[in-house]
Amino acid sequence: MALVLPLLFKTNGIVMAASSINLLENYISHLSTKNKVISQNIANIGTEGYTRQNVKFQDMLTSEMNSSVKKTESKHMNLSSPSDLGIDNEIFLDKSKEPNGGINNVDIETEMAELAENAINFKFTSKKIAGHYQLLRSVIKGGR
Repeated sequence: MALVLPLLFKTNGIVMAASSINLLENYISHLSTKNKVISQNIANIGTEGYTRQNVKFQDMLTSEMNSSVKKTESKHMNLSSPSDLGIDNEIFLDKSKEPNGGINNVDIETEMAELAENAINFKFTSKKIAGHYQLLRSVIKGGR
């Protein structure tokens, strides 16, 4: 078995593996999908019989990373990139809540809170990705 070492980049004193960028790119894709789902839930708040939708990602990511990260020696880890794991977003119907006012199970306060959290996560993730590529651009230009 060949040992594969990830490329490491240093940004603001933090060393970042190339696989971390893949993870951030997958996460931003998830956030985009989640934003669409939340927007659809808000748009259908008055639609009778509509069932709230949600997106699974965190649970799938955690289970996939836990099952695929294996130590070969006490000081080494074999890390797979998220794209190798085949992680994808899964949209599902959330039937866990009772209908709100007899119309459907969408709660505007929950949706708005999730939308705000999603926006914060998207902004943070996009800034981390942009910072990484700015660093690469700087390295390519010779530090200028």
